[in-house]
Amino acid sequence: MAFETILYEEDGPLGIITLNRPDDGNMFTETMCHEIRDCMQAIRRETRTRVIILTGAGDRYFCIGGRKDGMEDTKLYAGVLPTLDMYEAIDRLQKPVIASVNGYAVGGGNVLQVVCDLTIAKESAVFRQVGPMMGSFDAGYGTWYLEDLIGKKRAREMWYCNPRLSAAEAKEIGLINRVVPDDKLAEETRAWALDIADRGAMALAAIKGSFNARHGGVSGLARVMHDQQLRLYLDSKEAKELSASFREKRKPDPDTFGH
Repeated sequence: MAFETILYEEDGPLGIITLNRPDDGNMFTETMCHEIRDCMQAIRRETRTRVIILTGAGDRYFCIGGRKDGMEDTKLYAGVLPTLDMYEAIDRLQKPVIASVNGYAVGGGNVLQVVCDLTIAKESAVFRQVGPMMGSFDAGYGTWYLEDLIGKKRAREMWYCNPRLSAAEAKEIGLINRVVPDDKLAEETRAWALDIADRGAMALAAIKGSFNARHGGVSGLARVMHDQQLRLYLDSKEAKELSASFREKRKPDPDTFGH
């Protein structure tokens, strides 16, 4: 897959997405949001990869938010940066997504790592929410999911006071999972992802769907039932017998039920 603002490569069972705008803090643009969304959709349709890694190009920035450059001059949806399309694509992908934070994760960049399933960061990484300092906010993933991670009081402090957190501080409050030496980030991320890739893909997808059901409501519940349980049901003897009896206009054999 070829993109303008991101890089994508596969490493065995791993898919690696790199935000590729290092000269501008890997800030996401309209194009990048759409490209990450499209990349996630392509990943959903293939069976080669089982775990996805999201990182930033260079050694200074993971992502420091978004730019509206190039957006339509309108108050309608076309004039809104499609950030939620990107967040939703990550959140709904049935494969685990690991944020490998290689530098500053600020504003929308911090929300980006929050919506990933797991986060590993290098020691010099920095985490911060700066929205109110700039008159902006994230009234969805950046608040609800953040509160789940670090608690209501700390989440509000991050938004109201905008403290700068080191990787060690972020790990201590539960904002991220792991911290590793700067020169070991890629190596440790890959090892962690490969370890997870050895788990059952269907089980991981069901677990992710179950977590998402808490916030996703009907869509989260449907994801668990449709993508996981429905597939299992359709492969059962019961389902095959019911389908056959319907086609043949006869009563089904109840001895197949439950099998």
